[in-house]
Amino acid sequence: MAEAAKLCRPGVVAAYPITPQTHIVEHLAEFVANGRLKAESLTVESEHSACSVVLGSQAAGVRSFTCTSSQGLLLMSEVVFCVSGMRLPVMMICANRAISAPINIWNDQQDSIALRDSGWIQLYAENNQEAVDMVIAGYKIGENPRIMLPVMVCVDGFILTHGMETVDMPSQEEVDAFLPAYNPPFKLDVDDPMSFGLLGDPSVYTETRYALHKTLEEVLPLIDSVGKEYKEKFGRDSIRKIEEYKTEDAETVLVAMGSVCGTIKDVVDAEREKGNKVGLLKIVSYRPFPEAEIVKALAKVPYVGVVDKDISLGAAGALYSEIKSVLGADKKISGFISGLGGRDIKLSTVRSMFTDTKKEVNPCKFVDLNKELLWDEFKV
Repeated sequence: MAEAAKLCRPGVVAAYPITPQTHIVEHLAEFVANGRLKAESLTVESEHSACSVVLGSQAAGVRSFTCTSSQGLLLMSEVVFCVSGMRLPVMMICANRAISAPINIWNDQQDSIALRDSGWIQLYAENNQEAVDMVIAGYKIGENPRIMLPVMVCVDGFILTHGMETVDMPSQEEVDAFLPAYNPPFKLDVDDPMSFGLLGDPSVYTETRYALHKTLEEVLPLIDSVGKEYKEKFGRDSIRKIEEYKTEDAETVLVAMGSVCGTIKDVVDAEREKGNKVGLLKIVSYRPFPEAEIVKALAKVPYVGVVDKDISLGAAGALYSEIKSVLGADKKISGFISGLGGRDIKLSTVRSMFTDTKKEVNPCKFVDLNKELLWDEFKV
């Protein structure tokens, strides 16, 4: 991921160390120190400061990069909203990690889901190859003059950030040909003064939210066009809104995001060999939310299950709630809360979700609960 960011030639890299993203920015600091990347590498006093630095550098017309995890993302949340509101196409890698308390350094997606409404484009990677591709293509999407929005590439902590796999890394010449130098339509310039983030009173604030919302809608077709160009140049179909895996004739489909999709694909393959018509709908672009594509992909599927590695406490999984809202009340949809705090999502766990999806409708079923750890009144 650090190599991918380096290939995009950011002029400023700022971050604060937090597990499990630290080694990404450490590698970038090494690239700067040994002359492989011409950039300013800043270690600041907090994640709030890290996001503030890249806000300022991007506003001054410099392509910028940061990364964080968990509480770090929440600490910078004030500035995260400012970055999108100022229309600054910062690139961030979020190494997804659970939120305290209790303290947990392992993976789920609660951190990025908590900031889903911040106005950032959110892309979820299944593997490290997709993470590489999303960083490179994400810059091109966010920096489009009609868009000018930040991009958050979400990768499952430890599972991807500390996983080893073969990756096809483009050359610097290939990336330079695909991603032109950053040339923003507006920036801080003493010769052409302007201001960013001024007071927006009630007479104008609604219009700023409307503009952000409509711009995110414009991102959906841009993902298609950039994805097509990326595939032509690099031969990979990583940049897309959704991926349908053996859904054409499926009777039961699980919907999911991130690395768990690889496990689900293995189960789908095994179940197909047994004659069971199951499939996977992988959500790649969570923001903007590809409603039309989701509705089309699931229109003829009798049974739908949604796998959430998060929980909207007091309601249900965030992805489940959105899938339910776009498919309507008549659709049989079950929601599964799984993998919280890094708990393994095993092949057997996925099989049970396929089975339960056909058996009963449950909007918020916690999978693989250890009931011995619950207080007596919650044991069932």
